[in-house]
Amino acid sequence: MDSIRSAKAERFVELHRASGAFLIANAWDVASARILEGLGYPALATSSGAAAAILGRRDGQITRDEALRQAAAMAAATSIPLAGDLENGFGHAPDEAALTIRRAAEAGLVGGSIEDATNDPARPIYDFTHAVERVAAAVEAARALPFPFTLTARAENFLNERPDLDDTLRRLQAFERAGADVLFAPGLPDLAAVRAVCAAVSKPVNFMVGIRGASFTVAELTDAGVKRISLSTSFFRAAMSGLIAAAREAHDEGTFTYLDRIALTSEIHAVMRTP
Repeated sequence: MDSIRSAKAERFVELHRASGAFLIANAWDVASARILEGLGYPALATSSGAAAAILGRRDGQITRDEALRQAAAMAAATSIPLAGDLENGFGHAPDEAALTIRRAAEAGLVGGSIEDATNDPARPIYDFTHAVERVAAAVEAARALPFPFTLTARAENFLNERPDLDDTLRRLQAFERAGADVLFAPGLPDLAAVRAVCAAVSKPVNFMVGIRGASFTVAELTDAGVKRISLSTSFFRAAMSGLIAAAREAHDEGTFTYLDRIALTSEIHAVMRTP
């Protein structure tokens, strides 16, 4: 198991060093993870929003144990790297962020993100110094592991009604100095902001696709300097949109034309490479 995890970790590092940008697909259970692997994605990530939704909750309403239990099942069922959306580390103290990184590694993850959002509407973003201390603690925990755990640090201003690009850049630069391997500012509004982030740091930058009007093509993001492109909850929402449309047709119209548009069970299992 340790050798398999180490091989996945090394592959994840290589993806960040290769030329161009790569897509990292966000899965929410074993089936979606195996389908995405079967479709050729080189790496996977969890999604905190999807992880909460499959338990009937909103983003931010899932525990560390619940999140890592889901992630462990996906990691064991796939052969490509899996990184975790680890929210704020499931605790405010730097020690909590460090514990989450250690637990994530035990669950089979080879990377993970720690964000500076508090999950508290009254004070949505951690103070600068505290945010940096939390990233530094996560980095220290990652470096103590027996394999290269790719630590992503997230600046969450733009998802929390704080569209302050200067502060976002300041935070990302500080997170880089603290040792983060990847920098990430979800919710950037335009390509100019993406370029500014990429120019401000020397480590790989992750861009999150998933916001209408603020999601760009792979070619555009690559040209802007992005290294990794994540899909957020967009695939989960696409799947649930299909369910809603089919269920509404059956319930409201009494027809089943959706059957003409969906894959056969055998086709799904073929993509999943079900034994």
